[in-house]
Amino acid sequence: MSITLSLDDLGSRICIMGPSNSGKSTLAKAIASKTALPLIHLDQLHHLPGTKWIPREPEDFYRPHAEAVCEERWVMDGNYTKCISSRLERATGLILLDVPMVTALQRYICRCYSSKPRIGGLNTRRENVTLEMLKYIVHIAPKNHLRHRKIFEQVTIPKLMLTLPRDINACYQSWDLNKDFKKS
Repeated sequence: MSITLSLDDLGSRICIMGPSNSGKSTLAKAIASKTALPLIHLDQLHHLPGTKWIPREPEDFYRPHAEAVCEERWVMDGNYTKCISSRLERATGLILLDVPMVTALQRYICRCYSSKPRIGGLNTRRENVTLEMLKYIVHIAPKNHLRHRKIFEQVTIPKLMLTLPRDINACYQSWDLNKDFKKS
């Protein structure tokens, strides 16, 4: 796949969407490292730090989300479609990682058996495979696929959809992004 957009084409406020375990946080970190854009992992805003993914009260998420979106520069990864309109109104570029469910499932299992902390995670030790997350990846995330595609089709800002791991790798190469950074 040839990447037709440059990072400059995506501007200074880039949204990255896609199913769980598609590589959103890793790509966001690589872009932030390359461009010096502030990095915002929505999972970290939405969940209490140091927990096993316990969500904050909605107002305790929406307030910092709104503040982050109002900033002049950022790369932000995550879906949280209940508040995506305000994000997309300010975004200058959108990347959709629309990977197959099997890819997300494989990435999840590999992540759980890795000794490295998860990029964009809650700064806990290694995550364990959970039945809840397996069900989410296999049953819920595929239903969100159509919603994400519809959002992608409706936006008029510069955008890029990557559907296969090789497309994502081509993007890293085309933009000279580094995948081999210390995970945090």
